[in-house]
Amino acid sequence: MIQYFKNINYQTVAIDKPENGSWVNILPPLRQEEFSELSNSLDIPLEFLTDSLDIDERTRFEEADNVKLLVIKTPTENNSFNDSDAFYITIPICIIITHNQIVTVNSFENGAIKKFLNTFQNRHPDNRKMMVLKIIEKIIQTYLESLKEINQRRNILEQKLYAASRNEHLLQLMRIQKSLVYFVTALRSNEMLLMKIERTNFLGLNEDEKEFLGDLIIDNSQALEMANIYTNILSSTLDAFASIIANNQNEVLRRLSVITIVLSLPVLVASIYGMNVPIPYAHSPFAFYIPVFLSLVISLVIGWFFLKKKLF
Repeated sequence: MIQYFKNINYQTVAIDKPENGSWVNILPPLRQEEFSELSNSLDIPLEFLTDSLDIDERTRFEEADNVKLLVIKTPTENNSFNDSDAFYITIPICIIITHNQIVTVNSFENGAIKKFLNTFQNRHPDNRKMMVLKIIEKIIQTYLESLKEINQRRNILEQKLYAASRNEHLLQLMRIQKSLVYFVTALRSNEMLLMKIERTNFLGLNEDEKEFLGDLIIDNSQALEMANIYTNILSSTLDAFASIIANNQNEVLRRLSVITIVLSLPVLVASIYGMNVPIPYAHSPFAFYIPVFLSLVISLVIGWFFLKKKLF
């Protein structure tokens, strides 16, 4: 699906075909015929439009026939039905600067593009370089918002684990950890891309735009630092809960071992008196009470010993 937008009198207007100063937004479902038509009509290399279809496409920038391409990673919710997959994944978004338009290509629904659409009426489409920077700003904001939501989920799950250790809670923490791995990897590659753009001035920015790009690099670094911190906290939390579970298991096994020892000696006494051989006091009227008394005494002595040693 291809959307065309234009800013007319500070209002976002949907149009039927690309015009000078318009924004072309490509969303799923994606069809090869639409890519071919758009490539011919806007003089965009076809591979620039199809690069975003590969979810593992690396972040980069390149230029061909005076058309500039930026590929940057952006977060999105994972709609997988697999309960072990990450809550969030990162997908590539292609930002293409043509002679008269700016084109964005998304292989999934993109929260950053929705944010940009809501503020498009405040943009100046003739300044395509600033529009690219604003899209990158919305991408970084989406990262920060997603990280805050991930941290809230982590706190809630930790509280639930304190109350009762359940496998599904640990599984959800693992899904959060996978999300953070995606974020850290994508933010690191985005940071390198932005720093390279700043160093080479690929977009041909003026001084004010360069300063804005510097602010974006700082914001991206902040998001990367948050992702690293949350990753370390989560790893420490999982390690701590693993140690707690192991300690609880050892405690249960130790108590079971003590109970086994306490019961084994009385069972030995009962077994000896149950042998089909002559035994002392076999004909005594207290023949039943003697092994019972000995069993109780032995159990109490062993139990007192383990209590004294604080092993029970």
